[in-house]
Amino acid sequence: MTDTAPERRALADRLEKAGVLRTPRWRAAVEAVPRELFLRPGIFLPVDGGRWRPVTAVGADPAEWARIVYSDKSLVTQLDGRLTADRAPDPVAGSPTSSSTTPVTVVDMIEQLDVEDGHRVLEIGTGTGYSAALMCHRLGEDNVTTVEVDPAVAARADAALEAAGFSTWTVTGDGLLGHPRRAPYDRTIATCAVRRIPYTWIRQTRPGGTVLATIGGAWSYGTGLAKVTVGEDGSAEGRIIGRSSFMQARSQAAVPVTGDLSARTAYADSEREAKVAPVLLEEWMPAFLAQLAAPGAQFVRAAAGDGTRLLYVFDPERESFAAFAFGDDGWTVRQGGPVCLWDEIERSLIAWQDAGSPDITAVRLHITAKTHTYWISDDPALRWQQRLA
Repeated sequence: MTDTAPERRALADRLEKAGVLRTPRWRAAVEAVPRELFLRPGIFLPVDGGRWRPVTAVGADPAEWARIVYSDKSLVTQLDGRLTADRAPDPVAGSPTSSSTTPVTVVDMIEQLDVEDGHRVLEIGTGTGYSAALMCHRLGEDNVTTVEVDPAVAARADAALEAAGFSTWTVTGDGLLGHPRRAPYDRTIATCAVRRIPYTWIRQTRPGGTVLATIGGAWSYGTGLAKVTVGEDGSAEGRIIGRSSFMQARSQAAVPVTGDLSARTAYADSEREAKVAPVLLEEWMPAFLAQLAAPGAQFVRAAAGDGTRLLYVFDPERESFAAFAFGDDGWTVRQGGPVCLWDEIERSLIAWQDAGSPDITAVRLHITAKTHTYWISDDPALRWQQRLA
C-alpha cells in the first residue's frame, strides 16, 4: 500500500490554514488516520448527464487514488442504498445514499464538540467510519460508540476501523434511537441531517453535555449546524453555529414531490400577489427560515413546455401547496389545501427582512420532550414552536 503520510500532513496543513483544524490533538489524528482505508472498495465521481463514474481502490492508479482520497471534496461511496463502485458499470445512474463527507466539514464538526480526555462520544451515522476513527485516535476506542442504520455500510466501516487499528462500538440500528448501552454520553454528534434533534439524543447525553447535529428538512441546502447543551431538567438549549450540509437520515428522508405538478395544483383556494419573491428561497438563510415556518415543506423548481420557470412549495403531510407565476406585475401565488402555506413562510421572511436579515447564527433553540422552539429576537414573528406528536 502506498504511504500517504505526506498527503495526510498536507491535508492537515490545508485544514489548519482554513481555520477548522485548531488543536494539536486533532491535528495528530488527521495526520495518523489514513482516509483511504475508509473509501474501500471505491467511490463514484460525477460525470456529465447526472451519471457517476466508479473508481475503485484496487483498479485506480495509486497516484490518482491518493489525489482523490485527499481532495477537499465529499466522495460518494454508495448509490441507491446498495450499489458500490466495485459492482458498478461505467458510467451508472443513481442517487447517492452514503458518502465520505469533505474533511473540512468533518474536522470542523469534531473540533466544535470541545471534547476533553475521558469523554464518551456517541456518533449517529457511521458512514465510512473516518470520523469515528479520528475520534478513536483522539479519545481512545473505548470511549467512542457509533451507530449506522445500513448493515452493509456498517460492515465496511467496521472492516476499515479494524484495518486502521481500532475496535470500537459500532451498532447497527435506527440512527435516531442511538444506543443506550453506555449512556449517558458526554458528547453526541450526528453526521446526517435531521428535521429536528430527536429527544432520545438529549436523554442519552449527560447534563452539561453537548449535542451537535445538522437541522433541516427535505432541502439539500438551507440547513444549519445546531449545538445545544443539555440541562439538569432534561431540556437542551443552544444555537445554530453555522451552515452545514449532510445527507438526510434515512428514517427521516422525505419522499420527493413528483408527477404532474400542474394537476396537483389545479384547484386553488386563493390567488394573490406575493409580497416576497419565491426565488428568495434559493438562498440559504431564507430556505432555513421556510423550514422553520413550515417544517414539512418542499421547494420544487420545474419548467413548462415553453421554458417558463415554475416554482412551487408543497407540504405533503398537510396536503397543501403554493404555486407561483411571474408576470408583468411580479409574482403571484395560488394556494390550496387546509393550510395557507405561503402565508406562513412569507410572514417569517418579511419579519426577517425587517430585522435586518440576520445570518443563520442568530437562531437560538430550546428542546424539550414535547416541543422544539426556535427564535431570533423578541419579535413573535421570529419565533417558531414545533410541537411533537
